Amino acid sequence: MPVDWTLPVLLLIGIVSGIMSGFFGIGGGVIIVPALFYLIGFSQHKAIGTSLAVLLPPVGAAAVFEYYRRGNVDLRVAFIVAVGLIAGAWIGAHFANKVSGPALRLAFGIFIVIVGLYIIYGAARKLA
Repeated sequence: MPVDWTLPVLLLIGIVSGIMSGFFGIGGGVIIVPALFYLIGFSQHKAIGTSLAVLLPPVGAAAVFEYYRRGNVDLRVAFIVAVGLIAGAWIGAHFANKVSGPALRLAFGIFIVIVGLYIIYGAARKLA
């Protein structure tokens, strides 16, 4: 049951994903993609593409500046990773557009579960 395209819903998606991005460094897509799909009714492909378009300017301008200001950005490493990211993003987008929406959604869900389990396992080991 998709929600209407209202400004408050879209702003809430942005605020929640921004908080999560700044706090956890998760890239926002973990929030934005499912929100656009389930709340706004976008296709899986359109949600991913829109998420990528949304994340470029604000994450680069706001969160990175704050981390850099506090001495928590290694520009050399960031540049090297960015070069790989450019190539990887193109390859990923190329192949993702060849996969059906439900298959892409399933792959995304499996990826998130695996990452979540890995994080939980690592944190639990350190707490024990």
